[in-house]
Amino acid sequence: MNQRPYVLAIDQGTTNTKVVAVDALGRVVARASRAVNVTYPQPAWVELDATQVWQSVLEACVEVLSQCKGVAPVAVGVSNQRESVVAWDRHTGTPLGPVVIWQCRRTAADCESLAALNVGKTVHEKTGLALDPLFSATKMCWLLDHIPNGHARAEAGEIALGTIDSWLLWNLTAGAVHATDPSNASRTQLFGLRERAWLPELLKIFNVPEQALPQVKATNALFGNTSAACGLPAGVPIHALFADSHAALFAQGGYAPGAVKATYGTGSSLLAPTKEFVLSQKGISSTIAWQLAGQPCAFSLEGNIAVSGAAMQWLAQLLFTGDEEGVKKLARLAATVPDSEGVYLVPAFVGLGAPHWDSEARGLISGLTRGSTAAHVSRACLESLAYQVKDVLDVLEFENHAPFEAVFADGGASANDMLMQFQADILGRKVVRARNADLSAMGAAYMAGLGVGLWESLEQLATLSQERDSFEPQMGQQQRANLVAGWKAALGRARSAPA
Repeated sequence: MNQRPYVLAIDQGTTNTKVVAVDALGRVVARASRAVNVTYPQPAWVELDATQVWQSVLEACVEVLSQCKGVAPVAVGVSNQRESVVAWDRHTGTPLGPVVIWQCRRTAADCESLAALNVGKTVHEKTGLALDPLFSATKMCWLLDHIPNGHARAEAGEIALGTIDSWLLWNLTAGAVHATDPSNASRTQLFGLRERAWLPELLKIFNVPEQALPQVKATNALFGNTSAACGLPAGVPIHALFADSHAALFAQGGYAPGAVKATYGTGSSLLAPTKEFVLSQKGISSTIAWQLAGQPCAFSLEGNIAVSGAAMQWLAQLLFTGDEEGVKKLARLAATVPDSEGVYLVPAFVGLGAPHWDSEARGLISGLTRGSTAAHVSRACLESLAYQVKDVLDVLEFENHAPFEAVFADGGASANDMLMQFQADILGRKVVRARNADLSAMGAAYMAGLGVGLWESLEQLATLSQERDSFEPQMGQQQRANLVAGWKAALGRARSAPA
């Protein structure tokens, strides 16, 4: 690489960790990745090993730094899978349980018990989030429940709780800093969006002591400096902690209302910036998109889809193998048929997220005939991603009081041209795909670069060149309506109760 200054950006995701070096022109000049092993100890339980997560980050960072020929970065930025929770011992740094990740439904019964106490309205009004096991608070309580004397030790300051960003920051600083940012804090159900603080009322509802929680700082604040003890160059400022979906929106340039971004990852997230805190009544979350140092928080509306790309991995494992090559085979098989021939796959493997919020829904395949083939089922699997995005986008437009002209797309599954074209067709509007597969990392890099002055403003960031592909709708209105009606019928069969 050349000797231009660069930012080291870490993107810690559900199934892998990516690290990139981004120079002052906004170019990725080095990259590395490591897989992380997701485990499923019980039905609907999903977890990671916290030590392996950190090791994957360290290994990928070391590989990128080696490509940069010994030149230290000017800053480090972190983007991370959201809502996933870690508990660790403050004195030893040892994890005290698994990473209970965002997909995990082990606390569904806890959410039902809380709902029976009629606290759901309070939680929604304070945090903008539905009472659902997707979010962090019940996961934190579950971890403390399963640590000997967990709650007492947490109150005594012996245990740290945090989302993945705070766990990585702790390790990057060798235990010197326990902090997070508003984009992550706003996903925990413990952080008041109006107050911009951990709220005692919410902490009491979820039985989580504030003493265990991280300090909340602006997204591009100086969080600390890297320690040589962590295995990286010492003294590099860590200037961004950024929830991954929010980081992707930032990298797409979605700074203002009118934009909407869909990330096609293991799950999917649609984010649409708003001028202020908007409390949705239609199953959509309100959240903090980010906060630049010295400025008010930026808000957005969001719909979270629990299973999207993960459905492709699941079906690929059934038909081929569950690795990346198996997913590619699945996509090629789906492309051999012009449509799904009436087959629908609803990937409600861990329930349904936005806008339905049905924890008891379960996956199904419907519309099968004797002529149905593996190719039709594969196509239905890919199309399920697009249908779920439409469900969320319809509600986002209702809350936005205006249609979106185009949808920005990113994430691994967005590389599939057939999916993107079908998405444009089923939405009836243009889909604009970023060619850069590392947008969450790019968002963290941009945010950290702003923090150290590598870039001076959002306007300057907007001038950095980005390669994009556009997909225009080609499907007729009646065909679209028929397909959507079929999807809604399949969805109704998967629901635990009539929609």
